[in-house]
Parts: sequence; C-alpha cells; structure tokens
Amino acid sequence: MRNVRRRLGRWRFIARAFGREVPWLARMPANVAAFYVRAAWTAWRTGDTYSLAVATRPQDVSTLVGLAEGHDDVVELGTATAWTAVALALADERRRVRSYDPEIRPERERYLKLAGAARDRIELLSRRAEQVEPEPHSTWLVFIDCAHDRETTRDAYRAFEPAVRHGGAIAFHDYGHPRYPGVFDAVEELGLRGEVRGGMFVWHKPRVAAV
Repeated sequence: MRNVRRRLGRWRFIARAFGREVPWLARMPANVAAFYVRAAWTAWRTGDTYSLAVATRPQDVSTLVGLAEGHDDVVELGTATAWTAVALALADERRRVRSYDPEIRPERERYLKLAGAARDRIELLSRRAEQVEPEPHSTWLVFIDCAHDRETTRDAYRAFEPAVRHGGAIAFHDYGHPRYPGVFDAVEELGLRGEVRGGMFVWHKPRVAAV
C-alpha cells in the first residue's frame, strides 16, 4: 500500500510540474518518458527548482525526438542540466549527442547518471555556441537553447547552419516567449521561414534537388 501511495504521489507531482503537457509524455519513446518522470522526481526530491524551471517541456522534447528520428548525430547548444541531451540520446541507441555550454551546472551529473549506457553517447563541450566552427554537413538537427538574446541566437545559427545536412533542421527554443524576445528578433533578422511547433521555431534546410 505504501508503494502504491508513493507512485500516486509521484504522478500527482508530475501532473503539477508539467500541467497540460502530461499527454505528451505518452507520445515519447517509453524510455524517454521514464527518464523525464525520474528526472522531475529527482529534481523535486533534491530541491532543484532550477531544472524544473528551465528543462525543455515534454511537448518540445517530443517534437525534437521526431525531428531527429532515424538520424544518429544531433547537436544541442545550451546543456543546462542535460535533460534534453539525455532524452535525445535515449531515443535512439545509435545516436550521439554533442552538447555545448560554457557554464557547467552543479546539478547536471545527477541527471546524466539516469541516462544509463546512453551517457557514453553524450559529449559535453564547455564552449560558447557562437564561437564553434563545426564540420560542414556533420549533423541532422541543431537545437538552439543557449543564451536567448538576439545576438547570441543569431550568431549560433550562423555558426551551425553549415553543419546541418540538407533536409535537416535547426530548432530555436523559447520562440515567442515573452521573457526571451531575442529569439524571435533573431529569427526575424535572419529572415528565416519555418514553422512554430509548441515553444519552438523550426527551420528546415532545403534538400538538394536531384540532377
């Protein structure tokens, strides 16, 4: 009975933490959804309000997993406490995730430990996104979730656009968020055309026409 109450309490907490986005957990791969539940529960137990506030929401994680489906190389700009990096690595056992962030959050390791064997496929790099010179056509998906000001967002796109393979995508997190107008402003300055999906703007790199 005690275990039943504990499970019910956990799910009530998850419902409060993610609100209307709980159904999106069901749309994730089962291991990714399980990680998100464990991560949220761990954050609550340890008093980690930072991770609960900044972690990518289930709807956007579900979108990212869909964008990356079938591809084994993904880049994240802005690791924070690594929830998104772990989710993307868990979603495909072949996938490697490179995640850049000059700030190392002290909470990060407790969530990376929840990744199990997928941890070996997550590469963490302490560098500013806009200062990286990635190899051209080296990745399918870039998730921009670093500093949310216009200049950094714009420069991160310009640095990583050559790295995206034709047909791939760049997703800008917190697009249209009232606290982060710089993301919207950067997309407008760049003149990008794409689609708004949940809390993200998604730009698709055109495919090369067959000759």
